[in-house]
Amino acid sequence: MQHPTRTLNGLGQSLWLDNITRSMLGDGTLLGYRDHKTVTGLTSNPTIFAQAIKAGKDYDASIRAGGQKDPEAVFFDLAIDDLRRAAAIFEPVYQRTHGVDGWVSLEVSPLLADDTQGTIEQALVLHKKAAVHNLFIKVPGTPAGIGAIEELIFRGVPINVTLLFSPEQYEAAAEAWLRGLERRHAAGLELDVASVASVFISRWDVKVADKVPAELHNTLGFAVCERIYASYRRLLDSPRLQRLQNNGARVQRLLWASTGTKDPKASDTLYIEHLAAPLTVNTMPEKTLLAFADHGKAEQLMSLNGIDTASVLAKFQAAGIEVEPLAKVLQKEGADSFVKSWHELLDTVSQRLEAAA
Repeated sequence: MQHPTRTLNGLGQSLWLDNITRSMLGDGTLLGYRDHKTVTGLTSNPTIFAQAIKAGKDYDASIRAGGQKDPEAVFFDLAIDDLRRAAAIFEPVYQRTHGVDGWVSLEVSPLLADDTQGTIEQALVLHKKAAVHNLFIKVPGTPAGIGAIEELIFRGVPINVTLLFSPEQYEAAAEAWLRGLERRHAAGLELDVASVASVFISRWDVKVADKVPAELHNTLGFAVCERIYASYRRLLDSPRLQRLQNNGARVQRLLWASTGTKDPKASDTLYIEHLAAPLTVNTMPEKTLLAFADHGKAEQLMSLNGIDTASVLAKFQAAGIEVEPLAKVLQKEGADSFVKSWHELLDTVSQRLEAAA
């Protein structure tokens, strides 16, 4: 009987881990996920690193030895060190897939979510400092981030666009990526600049759970995803993208994020089993990965006619819930939550620096 994760990967979807700790890098856990659970990449964010550094003393020796005094600089040194090790673990995947898979991700400071130029400058610095060919720089798909994405793609920086919630936000990110590639083509530059567009799912269902009847619970996220997937498929079929591909560009893959189930009454593999689609990625929390590997089912691919999306969205609209205005709220709340984690992260680093003094 084929392993669920291998079956899902066989359907054409990449499984990434949405977590990183120094211990999993050193004790063989991540290597085991790669070899036995078909994990082919990894994502991180400020919340994940805040939890990892606060959880124990794994980072204390590096903090003491680094010689840095600025907490943000110390953090980026720690994160880049971890992600270089993770990138090395996934290097065979990167080579086997000719750069389609085997990626890890590092996020710019969430304090820059509304600062286009600041995002560009920091992303360029981090990309150069890391010097790893299978590392994405994560840039939020906020209005300010969209301008940064175009410029960074033009400059050849691989980008993971994060904090996307709606079709409109996804399409803006894809448009920025396309413009960046078209500028590269006009300048005679190579077009092989990798990118993914990360759509957050479970936060939709958490946000509306107390505002709709039980039969609508855990359905809004899927309805939004189906609309985004339709936009993605239209992009894949577009002459505009195909012209770029004819000159060496690769697809900006759609990535499902925030796929851990928050509703205790729902299946713990809910957002994995219903979002299988070729040429996409699903990045999942460790708990969700292990649950899916244990008892998940990958039985069918997403369809553009899988659910009556219009009917589902009409029911939410009748309950007073409009998708695009709520998407803006969710994006702002997501950015704010990363800012909160960022401050907690830097406070923890500062405390460790003081203890080491």
